Formats: sequence, structure tokens, C-alpha cells
Amino acid sequence: MENIEVGEVFTISDENDQDQKVEVLAEINIEGTQYVAVAFVEDLQEETEEDIDIFFLKVDEDGDFTAIESDEEFDKVSAAFDEIMED
Repeated sequence: MENIEVGEVFTISDENDQDQKVEVLAEINIEGTQYVAVAFVEDLQEETEEDIDIFFLKVDEDGDFTAIESDEEFDKVSAAFDEIMED
């Protein structure tokens, strides 16, 4: 599996099948699963820090992004990222 680096930019399709560029802000491994925190590149260029929507994606074995399905998993990932973002 390829490793995803902080600062890399990817194109993902949103729910309307519009291509959006996202930049990886942080990467974390929890219990053997890789997760990334990403934000839209255009937000990063235009917005102040408070206005940036950060969201979390799971990285599957093929290096593809997948949504986090359960609230439980999301909470775990969110808390872990909060810890590393504070450092």
C-alpha cells in the first residue's frame, strides 16, 4: 500500500459527482487502519482557519479513500486527530 503524505493533493468526487481537490492536512494510523484529515484546496486558499471544513477519510488496502461509516469510528478518529492537531 502506498503511503499518503501530508501536503499531498488529491481529486475526489463529492456527492454531486463534482471533482474537488483536497489536501491532506494530517495522517494517522489507528489500530492498523490509516486515516487522513483533508480539506478542500479552494477553502485553504480563500478562507481563514476557522472557516475551513476538515473531514476525515479512511484509506483502504488499495490506497483509496472511503467514508467513515459509523459514528463510533468517526468519534475515535476525530478525537485522535484533535490530539495530534494540538501538538
